[in-house]
Formats: sequence, C-alpha cells, structure tokens
Amino acid sequence: MKAICSLCFHRCALEEGQTGLCRARGCRDGRVVSLNYGQVASLALDPIEKKPLRRFHPGSFVLSAGSFGCNLRCPFCQNASISMAGAGTLPCLTLSPAALAEQAAALRPQGNIGVAYTYNEPLVGYEFLLDAAQAVRERGMVNVLVTNATIEEAPWRALLPLIDAANIDLKGFTPAWYRRLGGDLETVKRAIAIAAQSCHLEVTTLLVPGENDGEAEIAALARWLAGIDPAIPLHLSRFFPRHRMADKPPTPVETVYRLARTARTYLTYVYTGNC
Repeated sequence: MKAICSLCFHRCALEEGQTGLCRARGCRDGRVVSLNYGQVASLALDPIEKKPLRRFHPGSFVLSAGSFGCNLRCPFCQNASISMAGAGTLPCLTLSPAALAEQAAALRPQGNIGVAYTYNEPLVGYEFLLDAAQAVRERGMVNVLVTNATIEEAPWRALLPLIDAANIDLKGFTPAWYRRLGGDLETVKRAIAIAAQSCHLEVTTLLVPGENDGEAEIAALARWLAGIDPAIPLHLSRFFPRHRMADKPPTPVETVYRLARTARTYLTYVYTGNC
C-alpha cells in the first residue's frame, strides 16, 4: 500500500523506500517522513532586505538557513545546486531546531533579529520548519519565510501563527506558466490571501523575458494583489541566465522599470530588483 504525502497538491503516492518529487520527503516504514530534517546546506547572516523584505525591520540582519529540495521545477532557478539536490548528494551541517535558534540568539549583538528559512524551498522540510520556528519564537526572535507557497491549506494555516514575515514568490499570473514550472497558480493565490491576514507579507515576481513579462499580465497580478491589500509590497526582479535558461538574455532594465510603473497604478509599494 502506498503512503500519500499530503503537504502539497502533488500528493505523491510513495512505495516503501521511494522519495517524493521534492526529493526531501520519502516513504519509510510505511509513512511519509522528512528526509532533510535538521540538514542545513547553507547558513549565512544576511541583511533583511536581501530576502527581499523592504518594509519589515529595515536595516536589520537575519540568520538565513536552507536545506535541500523543492516541489517546483523552475528552469530559471538561482539555487538549483541545493533545491534540486536530494539526501546524501551535498554536504550538510546537522542542526537541531534548538541549536539553530541558539545560533540565531548568539548573533543578536550583530543585529540579528531571527531566522529566515530560505535558499531552497523551506516548506518541503515542514516538520523541521515547525520545530525550529517554535524554538526561535521561544527565544523572543522572529521567523521569516521565503517560499513558493505551494502547500495545501491545512498545513499552511497551522504554520502561519509562527511566522512573523513572509516573502512569497508569485512566479507569474497565468495557469499555463505555472504548469510549466510544475506548480499551480490557484494554490499560490490562496496561500497569499491567507498569509496577508496572518503576518507581514511581501511578494516577488521574477520577470523572465518572453514568458511572464507582458504588461497585461503584470497589471492583472498587481490588480489582484491590490484587491487583497494595496499596501502589500511587490518586488519585480530582473532575470539573469541560470540553470536550464542559461541561453536566455537578461531582462532589459527598462522592461523592469516600465512594468513597475504599471504595477504602481494599483499598489502603493513596488520595488525593482537586480537592476
């Protein structure tokens, strides 16, 4: 009998020993377990603006931790070396939730305000994320989530009370583009709408030339966000050749600026990135 992973809409049906699409969850002893629990592939003290968060404790720093695995397959991924990795394929530091929280607390004198779960897709390591966020909260520090928000509603609602700020990647605003990435637009829209009621929220869209950079699409995206709250900050970021899109040219700077002007028709805070 197969075990069903209920964390995201893929609902991987796994036989004993199999690993899910995200490479971070697998069937062991007849149940779905986390394969990246406590496995930290990247750890750095970053400016909060790098997440990017522009309107949450500006000028502060956050201890950024990432593991391996992701439940999307974006051909432009900037962290493919860890997001597309699996267990045993890259060096990792093993940290308990308490140890991660203690490292964060020790960095307070350097301006650290908490932990950011980032670099790969943190939601595929849901169990560690829950435990670490609780440990960080107990030390009076904040939890920041940088995510594609491809998660089912129940686990998303269960996590959000522990999250102080999130930046959600809204990859575009057409179902067809999301299907190419292995995702689902409506899932992400639902997650954004729920998060906006629970924590500080900012949204990022990477503008890929010829794919999701149409004026009508960005206008629709901004209009929809404004319908939730026109004060949600939107980051429009410039694409650079990466991963399986290494042959595609960078987004023209003028395109980013033009689409930012379009988005500002609807939203109060629109930022440009990588320009």
